[in-house]
Amino acid sequence: MNAAQLPPVAPEVTATLVEGLSPRLRKRLDAAVTKLAARPTHRDGDTTTIEVDDETELRLHAPGGVVAKVEDITCGCLLAPACVHRAAAACAAPAADLAPEPAEQATPEAPGPASATAPAAFGPDAAHALGLNVAPASGPDAATGVAPNAAPGRAPNIAPDAATPHETASPDQRAAADALWSAGAAVLEAGVDGAGAVTQSALLRAAHTARLRHLPRVAGAALSVVTLLRAARAGDPSYRTAELVTALAELLGTARRVGTASGAELAAVRGRVRRPYSPDGSLRLYGLFTEPVVTDSGHGGVRTWVAGADGRLFTVGDVAPGGVGRALGVADRAVRLGDSALTHRELGRAGLAVSGATVSPDGRLGAGKTVKAVTARGAAWTEPPLAALWETPPAEQAARALRSTSRYVDPDGTGSDLLFLDVELLGAVREPGGACLLAQCEGGVQVRLTVADDDPALAHRDNLALLAAAPGTRLRIIGRLIPATHPRLTLLACTHPTGEGTVDLGLDRLRRADLPDPSAPAHYAPPQPAGPGGPSPLYLLERRVEQTVPAGRAALGLLGDVTAETRRIRRGGLPTAAALLTALCASAAQRDRDLFGRLLPADTDGFAAYWLAAARYTAAVSESLCAAAWNAAEGDPVAMPPVPVHDAAG
Repeated sequence: MNAAQLPPVAPEVTATLVEGLSPRLRKRLDAAVTKLAARPTHRDGDTTTIEVDDETELRLHAPGGVVAKVEDITCGCLLAPACVHRAAAACAAPAADLAPEPAEQATPEAPGPASATAPAAFGPDAAHALGLNVAPASGPDAATGVAPNAAPGRAPNIAPDAATPHETASPDQRAAADALWSAGAAVLEAGVDGAGAVTQSALLRAAHTARLRHLPRVAGAALSVVTLLRAARAGDPSYRTAELVTALAELLGTARRVGTASGAELAAVRGRVRRPYSPDGSLRLYGLFTEPVVTDSGHGGVRTWVAGADGRLFTVGDVAPGGVGRALGVADRAVRLGDSALTHRELGRAGLAVSGATVSPDGRLGAGKTVKAVTARGAAWTEPPLAALWETPPAEQAARALRSTSRYVDPDGTGSDLLFLDVELLGAVREPGGACLLAQCEGGVQVRLTVADDDPALAHRDNLALLAAAPGTRLRIIGRLIPATHPRLTLLACTHPTGEGTVDLGLDRLRRADLPDPSAPAHYAPPQPAGPGGPSPLYLLERRVEQTVPAGRAALGLLGDVTAETRRIRRGGLPTAAALLTALCASAAQRDRDLFGRLLPADTDGFAAYWLAAARYTAAVSESLCAAAWNAAEGDPVAMPPVPVHDAAG
């Protein structure tokens, strides 16, 4: 059994079942989850059955696809309903998404406080790192506000609700945010290894309360953290520590801002449960490509990208519970938009004429009853209006994508993280995590192309391996920006190597006969530098931030003296990073004693505040270095817009 075989369970159901266990059974809960995962499972309609043993069955009833009530999980053992099996099943299943689409969207697309005192010994740079309300510093060492967007497994990008200019959070909202801060700080204290089912249930309970208090953004971040924790503890190969770092920073930073934000900032911090759709008249759309979507919560489907006559990008999605199998099947289903009979694959290469269109702020097309759509002629990537997408210089496209996907600017739902490039393939490049494809685009910028999803059922990995065997091939590509100290994209679509048509690299499979030289082996390009100025010493702080997540606060407390690392960071021109590293490690090691010499409880809130400052600071500097890397061949670094810095004093 794996989590994808079980129906999603509402967070409050999981929290209630765990809270109802006796202290003795709570200690056995993690072992019960592991044991239950090895048992056979089968589904019959809305009911999923797990064979606990030869004589006992556990049933999860999910009308509508979600287990919404405690009574929907039943067990046949002698200790039921007070047994550990029901809580273990809820903890093993995916957490249900709490942000449904409005009725106008025909198919839902699923996914992403404290009382601690801010450190005052670092000067103004550290105030920026902690989000204090001061004027932002300039240059790559300036720190910025909290990350709003979570990674794969993250909460949906949600638009803010309206707020009056002087409105502030209610006492109930501040209390809910405080509870989420405490739950997130507990995760940092314990690390992945110690954040078992009981810790996760505390997060789920706090997320449910925050949702009831109209704080969907921070509640969604909490669900993302739980999903990633479960993936990490289960040894999911798709799990990445950096994604959990981003999700935790979003959770802690947003929870802290609830108590201090007002007006428009409060609206952004609250978020919005439902994505609004507004009328957009008549649209002439041209298909670009279709990508498979597989989420950590067990959802699967596709997203088709289209462009308007004015160059605006739109998406038509179909994502629901089902995983990678559903993603492959939905690609050949008809698009649910008006009267069109096109499948998603066909729409990626054809066109639509839409009247009465409705569009969300992030470009999703609504499929309400008033929307009319008929099939129309498409356009090749080399024909107008699509050809204009490739005419913008790569550095400008990267700057736009960074503004759209920044981890520390409140999301407004606008912009796109896609880049449109003309490249020449240079071959594969070996990296610690595997191999990627190196290509050179106009202006001399060399970009690394990686797979969007490692799942072997999808075509990404095999297609990239074949393209590595065709150095010198010139292609027109579409990729998604990955913020890094060197130009990096996930490769989503490209023109066919033969020059005929296009390839959706997650769905269409290239053959060796499609290459210019079918017998050529994979070509490895010579090693490339990490960035325009070589590796940045910022990684010394980044690795300590990431090290906290799997091992907890105690891992940093055992490091001892970090003077050598801070000295190297200062020589690299990042004094704030050096100060944050010193303070972070000192906070991790600090344990006071009472008058009798007994250890007092650790200051989890204080450590979480330092960790959040370091995580936000490294994200801000990394994005500045990313912009500079894309612009390295054109001279001056890309000018980034002013970044709002928020009061995080709590």
